[in-house]
Amino acid sequence: MTTQRTEPAQNADERTMLEGWLDYHRETLAWKCEGLTDAQLRTASVPPSELSLMGLVRHMAEVERGWFRETLMGQETGPIYYSEEDRDGEFHLTEEDTWQEARATWQAEIGIARSNAAGFGLDELSRGTSRHSGDPFSLRWIYTHMIEEYARHNGHADLLRERVDGVTGD
Repeated sequence: MTTQRTEPAQNADERTMLEGWLDYHRETLAWKCEGLTDAQLRTASVPPSELSLMGLVRHMAEVERGWFRETLMGQETGPIYYSEEDRDGEFHLTEEDTWQEARATWQAEIGIARSNAAGFGLDELSRGTSRHSGDPFSLRWIYTHMIEEYARHNGHADLLRERVDGVTGD
């Protein structure tokens, strides 16, 4: 499978552009993981960091769930990979953790995120609120934050991938 990345049109309306750039960055993370074995995807290749490509994908599944289910919709879903005892559980991988499961979970959360966001306008406020201020977020803010979150972690993915097998690319 070859991941295709598509930049949004330069003259797209705001929502199409925000959704397009979010999808572009989702596709970038998938692309950075493409063609590697489960063992390579579990490899924390930049010691002493525990960060791995599979860990990043699991983290982004948690992030998608947090913003588009818990914050946007006000649902109480609970974590997928972490726990109160292990707040960074998505990064703590074992030999039993597979790319197939991590990718499927991440893609399922992306699908739910898209569905949930479709019911909101950019200026509409989330049903859930900030843990810090107690204020809701606009969908525009959530989209912008998610683009930033993916962009930052895609930078990590670039370095991890290069250390795993030498592959580089934008």
